Amino acid sequence: MASPPSRTRTPVMFIHGLWLHSSSWQGWADKFRDAGYEPMTPEWPNVPDSVAEARRHPDRQAGVGLAEISRQHATAIRDLGGVKPVLVGHSVGGFIAQHLLGQGLAAGAVAICPGQIKGVKAVGPAQAKATFAFLGNPANTKRAVSLDAGQFRYAFANAVSREESDELFEKWTIPSPARPLFQLALSNFARHSPAKVDTHNNNRGPLLLLSGKLDHTVPDVLTRSTFKRYRKSSALTEYQRFDDRGHSLIVDSGWPEVADASLTWLADQGLT
Repeated sequence: MASPPSRTRTPVMFIHGLWLHSSSWQGWADKFRDAGYEPMTPEWPNVPDSVAEARRHPDRQAGVGLAEISRQHATAIRDLGGVKPVLVGHSVGGFIAQHLLGQGLAAGAVAICPGQIKGVKAVGPAQAKATFAFLGNPANTKRAVSLDAGQFRYAFANAVSREESDELFEKWTIPSPARPLFQLALSNFARHSPAKVDTHNNNRGPLLLLSGKLDHTVPDVLTRSTFKRYRKSSALTEYQRFDDRGHSLIVDSGWPEVADASLTWLADQGLT
């Protein structure tokens, strides 16, 4: 975990999604630090400090769900002593960023290809193919599961070359708890789903929803549907799309473009 941020800089908390480690944000952290922020990369509950260690001990995070992940990041925010950070989250981390922002815990947030919140309908064969291997077995709710290279290629890295996909798979992927997948996918059938976000909060900070048009795991239509869920809130919510990008857009060779777009938007909101 990163050291507590300097009080002279705006803290920015990076929140990863399934099958990636917090260290995958290192390039972003360096870029944001150069732009005047103080980065934080807290881990999900029970995830070891390195990719190699996480691969050696997959069962440590088995059964961890959305509530536990959100709570751990909320605790890290409260440890800042009243300073509200900017949040940048990807995939499930994009959901967590929205969940925390809706509670008024952040100054603003960028949610990149965010996991769908309650009220957003899951659609499309690509998304089903990307997740069925895990959702098809209910016993996975209590397990940590891994992608193989082919699954990573389809779910994450379909918009880059096979060579780059294989390199990203070897460098960054870790086992992850399957429980968040079930909670997001079944949220509309659970009255008290942990995937519920306060989309009506008029007093929250600004939110940017970023999407990749080629994303198989979180298709662009889901991000646009999420955007519509905020229509009754007077708080600022905006949407941007990268037409040539897939789910790996925060770690593949095009990540600086996405990071720069995030920095530009945050600067436009005065969140520097």
